[in-house]
Amino acid sequence: MSNRRKVAELLNDVAVVMAEQGLRWYLFGAQAAIVWGSPRLSADVDVTAVIEPGNVAVFTDAMNRHGFELVSTEPELVARTRVVAFIHRATRMPLDIVLAGPGLEEEFLQRTIPVQMERTPIPVISPEDLIITKVLAGRPKDIEDVRGVIHERRTSIDAERIRAVLGLLERALSQSDLLPLFEKEWRGPGD
Repeated sequence: MSNRRKVAELLNDVAVVMAEQGLRWYLFGAQAAIVWGSPRLSADVDVTAVIEPGNVAVFTDAMNRHGFELVSTEPELVARTRVVAFIHRATRMPLDIVLAGPGLEEEFLQRTIPVQMERTPIPVISPEDLIITKVLAGRPKDIEDVRGVIHERRTSIDAERIRAVLGLLERALSQSDLLPLFEKEWRGPGD
C-alpha cells in the first residue's frame, strides 16, 4: 500500500472518531504540507483537536476502538507536551494528536479547508496558517515546506495575512526573525 493510501486510511479512521466524539480538528504538519504542494515524504501524521483535558481518557478509548494504539499512558506527559501519541494498527503509522489551545489554534480551526482524501473530507490547516506554523518552527525541513507551498500556491496565498500574524508573533515572543525568514522565502532564490 502506498504512503498516500496509508495516510488516507489513517485519516479516515481519525475522522470517524472525531465525528463520533463531536470534536473539531485539523490536519497540519508534513501531511498538510504535502496536500498544499510541498514535495516531501513523511511517515507520520499530525492532527490538532479540541479535547478538554478531562476528556482525554474517553477520547483515547474511542481511538482504541477504531484501530489506534496509545503510545504512552502517562497523564503528566500529555499534560506537559499537550500531545497524545498513537500508532494506527492497520498501517503502523504514528499519529500525534495535539490538544488545541486558545488563541491562534482556535483561529486555525476556523480557517480549515476541507480536502477530499479517498472517501473522506479532511479538515486541513490553510496554506497561510501552515506557512505560519512552519516559519515559527524554523527547522530546515519546515523551511523546505514553506518554499514548496509558496512555489505551488503563490498566486492564491494571502501573504498579507501571513505577514500580519508573523508580526504579532514576533511582538508576543520578543523575536525579530520570523518576518525576515518569510520574506526571504516569498522573494525566492536569487532575490
